[in-house]
Amino acid sequence: MPAMKQLAHLLLSVTFILGGSRAFLQPGDRVKKVANVGIPEPELAVKVNGASMVLGGVALGLGILPRLTAAMLIIALIPTTIVGHAFWKEETEAGKKNQQIQFAKNLSIIGGLLLVLAEGKEKSA
Repeated sequence: MPAMKQLAHLLLSVTFILGGSRAFLQPGDRVKKVANVGIPEPELAVKVNGASMVLGGVALGLGILPRLTAAMLIIALIPTTIVGHAFWKEETEAGKKNQQIQFAKNLSIIGGLLLVLAEGKEKSA
């Protein structure tokens, strides 16, 4: 794998390793947000999501099955983004702005993961 691509994968992995480990080790307020949308076993759901992000982040950073890993991370990030950064539910302007930033950040990360999914496909097209 070219060095630039390796670096890109490594940089994309950082947010998953850090954020996922926080969610797994300290579910905190995330549990309430998950419970509020009716997901059963909300603490377990937060921990499983966090663990999947850590594992996916490590795999992506190490270049292990990057396209499959990117797909897995997108699947984990979509509910995290919708449930965790529901800016439309925020009551204060500051809260709304903060969640909009986090929501947009996650969309940007999904864009980076989509680029990982597209790797190698341009050669066959």
